[in-house]
Amino acid sequence: MTNRFVDKLNGFSKLRSEEVAALFAATAQAKEIPIKTDLIREGDQPGPVLVMLKGWACRYKILPNGTRQVLAYLMPGDCCDLHIGLLAEMDHSIQVITPALVATIGRLEMDEIMDQHRGIAKAMYLAQLIDEGIMRAWITSMGRRSSVERVAHLMCELYLRARNIGLIDGDELELPLSQLLLADSLGMTPVHLNRVLKVLRESQAMIISRGTLNIKDPRKLVKIAGFDENYLHRRLRVTV
Repeated sequence: MTNRFVDKLNGFSKLRSEEVAALFAATAQAKEIPIKTDLIREGDQPGPVLVMLKGWACRYKILPNGTRQVLAYLMPGDCCDLHIGLLAEMDHSIQVITPALVATIGRLEMDEIMDQHRGIAKAMYLAQLIDEGIMRAWITSMGRRSSVERVAHLMCELYLRARNIGLIDGDELELPLSQLLLADSLGMTPVHLNRVLKVLRESQAMIISRGTLNIKDPRKLVKIAGFDENYLHRRLRVTV
């Protein structure tokens, strides 16, 4: 049975058979989670480590005026908040944006796994560092990229991340993100985002239609975005 969490960690640090077995055992009791369910909310006491086995989720924050800022997207294989248990409460919320299969690993169990299995610990730390690199890329986009560059950059990132975990069907990615959700992750209104998507569509670089991202001209999209994949650190992946 495929376990994308194990596959992802095994790509960062070649895991021994006993380490793979430990991860399978830790994520064996996964639960089906309905769409738009909050896994944890801002202000909650941090709980177990959450592992996305299927489906997508997002981190988000609600501002005092009621508007939402999406902070990150989580794909199959991603885990949430390895060290958040050190804090007294959550400073943001996490919600599934598709039906999802989510496993939970207790904090003590996760600590024991990492203490006993150095390969897992190394892979988890690498995964966390890459998450931080993605966060820096998002901050850079919000602060310095134009609206067209910002959208193009996010599409390049999501496409590459999805391709790395086998979610790509040919040249297309099933993108389960509404325009409202995308707008909230890009600091735009839905109307502005729609105009930007039209610009990218007319440039023949990419098109989003009926929930599917189709990159028509990868080189053109990369050039528009000024995209450099170094922050995803794919070179760290083990060649199997």
